[in-house]
Order: sequence, then structure tokens, then C-alpha cells
Amino acid sequence: MKKEKKEERENREEIKKERKKIGKIEAIKRNQRKVEKGKVSIITPAYNCGAFIEETIRSVQNQTYGNWELLIVDDCSTDNTNKIVSRYVSGDSRIKYFRLDRSSGAAVARNVALRKASGEWIAFLDSDDLWDDKKLETQLAFMEGNDISFSYTPYREINEQSEETGVIVRGPKRISKFGMMAYCWPGCLTVMYNANEVPLLQIPPIRKNNDYIMWLKLIRYMDCYLCPVILASYRKRAGSISNQSKLSLVKWHYNMFKELGISGMGSFWHTFVNLVCGVFKKIIYVSNK
Repeated sequence: MKKEKKEERENREEIKKERKKIGKIEAIKRNQRKVEKGKVSIITPAYNCGAFIEETIRSVQNQTYGNWELLIVDDCSTDNTNKIVSRYVSGDSRIKYFRLDRSSGAAVARNVALRKASGEWIAFLDSDDLWDDKKLETQLAFMEGNDISFSYTPYREINEQSEETGVIVRGPKRISKFGMMAYCWPGCLTVMYNANEVPLLQIPPIRKNNDYIMWLKLIRYMDCYLCPVILASYRKRAGSISNQSKLSLVKWHYNMFKELGISGMGSFWHTFVNLVCGVFKKIIYVSNK
């Protein structure tokens, strides 16, 4: 019991430190940051994904667009993630591996990767998901050809054996600030944005919905557009956070809106709107082959 209380106390202290760090970092102006034109920085948090991360890395290496860096931040994995990633790091200078001092969650891992990113473009890929070979080439052509700074794409679902389940997830062609508040339409593995258009992105150290908070921060500066080509595969895994019960998801959404400084009643309202839009999404934007 004493050990658990000590760990909870230490965890609270770590969260406080991370919040202070975020406040300082977010004060950095966009013209104070140096980015390499044309480079894509890929943000990949990892935790005990030894069974999948090799396939993820290969899907990045297979990209037809070669100007990228893959920033893998390990949240203190206890499996063979480190061993697998180290093998790729030694053979490809574009792959960079960092390990947190203590397990802190995906949000903190993403923050570390975002601070280390040197690319003009920022993309996201979790350590068990996959990209099609032309993902970067196609999405960049869409964004540059249409003067777009924030985009996402449809994606397919796969199972733990990398087999397609037949489920395809799409979304609205254009998402405004109002639309993003209503629902988290983009799949994290498909999002890309221009780092020159926004201050350095950092997110609160919360366990669930931290990707949604990123989109809500980005949408303040620019609308988000759908590149209408399926370019990624989302791995549906048993026991993952995204597979939690509906009650748990309601709780996480409420806490997320509170984290954004919205009142209790306002957070309840936005959570309700999210639930309604979630049903709408399944009817309109989710299909089976």
C-alpha cells in the first residue's frame, strides 16, 4: 500500500513537471524554430510493441518519398522493443530512438519526439500501425498542390495478424474548428501538418485522447482537409486503450475537455455531442467491403 501511494505521488509530481515544461516550450515562437524544408518528421511513441514495430518501421522504409526521419520514443517497454529498434537504428540514419527515464504515457513520448523533430512536415504513426508505400508521396502532393497545411486520409482496419478486416474509415472533406470540437474525425496514423504554420505542438500528459487534443490545438490555426486516398492500416488489437468500454470513453472525453479549460457543464455538452457524432460517423463514414 505504501509503495502504491509513493508511486502515485511520484506520478503526480512527474505530471506537474511535464505541465510546467509544456508551458515553457509552447512559448517558443514559430520563427525561432529551425526546420528542414521538405523533410517529414514521423512521430512514433512505443510501448511493448515488439510483436509489431518491425513491420511498422519497414512500412516507413518502403516509402517512395525518402526525405523523412522516424522518431521512436520508447515509454520504458519491458519486451524486446529496444532490441528490434536498435537493429534498424544502426542500419538507417533516418531512424532515431529515444527512451524515457520512466513510463509516462504516449502523450509525453509524443512531446519528446515533437521537440526533437527537424522536419517541415509532421506526421504520426503509432508503433503497431502501417503505412502504404506511397503514403507520404501522395499526401504531400495533395497538400502542396492544394495549398493545405493540415490533412488526414481514410484508413483500413487490420487485425493482429495484419489481415484486413474489411472495415474502411473515412471522414468529412473539410473539418473546421467547430467540426473538430464536435468529434475527433482524423485517425492519428493519417495526420500530417506543416510545422511552419504553428508554434511547437505540445500536449498535456493524459493517457487517453491526447491525439484529439493535438488536433484541437492545430485547428485553431488552419482547417483540416481529407486527402481522399486510403493510405494507412490501423491495427485493431484486443485490450488496447481504443477498445475500452463506452463508459470509460465517456469519462476520458469529459476529462479531456476539462483539460482544455472548458467548464464542467461545457465538458458534459461536448462529450454528448461527441457521442452523437460517433454514431453519425459509423453510419456515414465507416464501411465494410
